[in-house]
Amino acid sequence: MTSVAVMAEKYDFTKALPAYSESTGYGIDYADETIPAKGVVVTPGIPFYFSVKVPDGNYRVTVTLGNKRRAAETFVRAESRRLMVEGCKTKKGETKTITFLVNKRTPYINEKQQVRIKPGEVGSMTWDEKLTLEFNGAAPCVQNVTIEPDTTATTVFLCGNSTVVDQGKEPWASWGQMAPRWFDDQICVANFGESGLTCASFLAQNRLEKILSEMKAGDYVFVEFGHNDEKEKGAGRGAWYHYSVGLKTFIDKVREKGGNIVFCTPTQRRTFGNDKKTLNNSHGDFPAAMKAVAQREDVPLIDLNALTKVLFETMGIEGSKKLLVHYPLGTFPWQDRKFEDNTHFNPFGAYEVAKLVLMGVKDLNLPLASHLTKDFVDFSPASPDDWQTFNWPQAKFFDGKKPDGN
Repeated sequence: MTSVAVMAEKYDFTKALPAYSESTGYGIDYADETIPAKGVVVTPGIPFYFSVKVPDGNYRVTVTLGNKRRAAETFVRAESRRLMVEGCKTKKGETKTITFLVNKRTPYINEKQQVRIKPGEVGSMTWDEKLTLEFNGAAPCVQNVTIEPDTTATTVFLCGNSTVVDQGKEPWASWGQMAPRWFDDQICVANFGESGLTCASFLAQNRLEKILSEMKAGDYVFVEFGHNDEKEKGAGRGAWYHYSVGLKTFIDKVREKGGNIVFCTPTQRRTFGNDKKTLNNSHGDFPAAMKAVAQREDVPLIDLNALTKVLFETMGIEGSKKLLVHYPLGTFPWQDRKFEDNTHFNPFGAYEVAKLVLMGVKDLNLPLASHLTKDFVDFSPASPDDWQTFNWPQAKFFDGKKPDGN
């Protein structure tokens, strides 16, 4: 494994910065135009990416946002569109300094093991050697960024499928990439979810082994599977055997290393019944099986299946489309067909479901609840936010292909 120094480094965005390269180890990344050898000063108000090559681990990132000559509004996202700072507004001449934690990783575990990532993950921001920050918004302005390793913060590892993963491209999103926004700078969210995975395939691809190689006593592992598990066929498959055994494997391995495990039942699909008011259960026995394992093994459980049922039914058969990738042709300039996806969330839906998870943390009275940000407001699925006022500046990367799984 190649690496760079892990001392704290401060980067001044009021001065010329180079393009990212292996030789510099830091710089402006994913730029549309070629950056000259002498570097370039970032233009205030224009979105951009900045990357730093670092070893695997958690990093404390401190950003100073604002500008002397103009008002600004800045969103900060890390790695694959992981929301860290939401719409920080500064007046002309004002700056605000914010600190958050970012987990960065590669597939490497040790000399004998690696995570068997899928072809679509190769080359993504999720599994590369860089910590990448995206500065976006109506008028993003950055003064400086400091990045330093952190080995003491509590890590929350997320295990799941396409409803959990850090979706790297618009218009797809999942609750796991929204959750970091509401944790303080003592909690780092490490999202190991991936589209199309089951409980069994997550284990088979060494993803839990990678988590265990990084996890320390007191860390958390959240587990949400079910969407794809229910499609596994053959002897021994099903909710009450193969799935339940897999969940027990997670429990045993995490607890053996002193970790805390939390279950989340699978989010609902948008499957309204004939009355067009009530959601049908499309997950069969899988939510019940997870609950049974949780009760038997004394695992805290957040019933996302029940909570998202209320959310969908509250918004109604038409309104609930606003939570998902439901867009008519022509919504996006790159779009070649209409989207009618009843499983995968858009940024607004992911944002709402993340709030359900965090309310679950509060309702369970987990120690994590004391690390929610001061601006987190109690949330009920029966009183969702207004999708029309939700602000999510689009990233530059888009994909019309549906994520794996359903």
